[in-house]
Amino acid sequence: MEIRKLSEVQWEIPKTGPMNVPVKIHASKQLLEQMHKDRTFQQIVDVTTLPGIYKHAVLLPDGHEGYGFPIGGVAAFKEEGGIVSPGGIGYDINCGVRLLISELSIEDVKGKIPSLLEAAFQAIPSGLGKGATQKIGRSEFLELISKGVKWADGAGFTEAEDSNYIEERGSMPADPSFLSQKSIARGLKQVGTLGAGNHFLEVQRVDKIFGKIAEKFGLCPNQIVIMVHTGSRGFGHQVADDYIKIMLAAASKYGVKIPNNQLSAAPLHTPEAEKYIESMKCAVNFAFVNRQKITFHLRNIFEKMFGSKLKLLYDVAHNIGKYEIHGGEKLFIHRKGATRAFGPGRDDLPDAFQKIGQPVITPGSMGTASYVMVGLGNPGTFESTCHGAGRVMSRGAAMRKLGNVSIKKKLEAQGIDVRTDNLRNLAQEAPQAYKDIDDVVKTVYLSKISAPVARLLPLGVVKG
Repeated sequence: MEIRKLSEVQWEIPKTGPMNVPVKIHASKQLLEQMHKDRTFQQIVDVTTLPGIYKHAVLLPDGHEGYGFPIGGVAAFKEEGGIVSPGGIGYDINCGVRLLISELSIEDVKGKIPSLLEAAFQAIPSGLGKGATQKIGRSEFLELISKGVKWADGAGFTEAEDSNYIEERGSMPADPSFLSQKSIARGLKQVGTLGAGNHFLEVQRVDKIFGKIAEKFGLCPNQIVIMVHTGSRGFGHQVADDYIKIMLAAASKYGVKIPNNQLSAAPLHTPEAEKYIESMKCAVNFAFVNRQKITFHLRNIFEKMFGSKLKLLYDVAHNIGKYEIHGGEKLFIHRKGATRAFGPGRDDLPDAFQKIGQPVITPGSMGTASYVMVGLGNPGTFESTCHGAGRVMSRGAAMRKLGNVSIKKKLEAQGIDVRTDNLRNLAQEAPQAYKDIDDVVKTVYLSKISAPVARLLPLGVVKG
């Protein structure tokens, strides 16, 4: 496979054979070499063979092998002649991250991080399959997934202006009629839960500021912030599982040529595509509410412990599909392990960010830095950027290679407190299993995709 160098951080796989468009890659030389270790390049090339793909497929510096589409992949499809593929959005629909900013400095919380983490650990269920402490009824659940954060407004889980600081304002109006009963049953039990895998809740301090935008975001050195990373839990997973199978039959029905079953797809505007999109939006709404309810618990904890409030800086999705306008074209954008990074002037942004661009929340690996960035509105990536560090080691490989290493002790030696009910699974999320977040952030900055605003360092983490 030919990979042409365009610059120090930009590469291209030219259009050949069955490819409909080329691939544009954003990566340093080291990050590019890491992508060679799995099927990342073949997967993004496979994406380019799908009908109706527009201009080029995009691979971001945190890219690695996924299900069908690679993680860190972006693909846009024309409204007429294009497709939707559940594999291009992923199993954890609207897995995303939000950042809550406090009025406190590191001095204000000295000696209190263990108590803070314990309170969060007790209030917010975490771990594989863990259910919510407060169940909701079926009719209320259907309203929740139809309305998203608009439902949370009525349920008392939001504060004024919260919805303005969430992608899509926390709500993608959706019809739940096309969901399976199994997906509904799974979702009923999990609103307000953290989950497992790479999901976490992290107490952080602002370590470094880059330029004047930080002040406009409300960030300052040594400030305490909380990052929440979770998604649609078993509900979104079931939606994806249901529709990957449905789309496989649809691909055959409509004559959509797919290179493998993981890229099952249906043409846009067909019944199968419309049903999937409505169901996907239900999972998007679930995830927004899930992070909102976790925020509600964290705000109560901060109020009780410190008499202090938490403000929502922004909430971004990084597994999502939706229509957007790019270059005057209405396109269906698949972002899988990729974050929207709108630049200044987009009508979709709240007034506070109209002149400066959208905040981008970029988690690192457990024990390393995370970043707040700002979108630069790069048309070449369909205004998308990285979603985090990106894996270099699968969870299974991390367990085999790092399972005997006491990750918890290493983190505590760094001054990072940890709360989890599954110590063994910490190895899956060890820093060694991930790429260098500083290299990833440098790459997107040099590619003029997004720019760093603040660097955050962990003080404590709650893991499932």
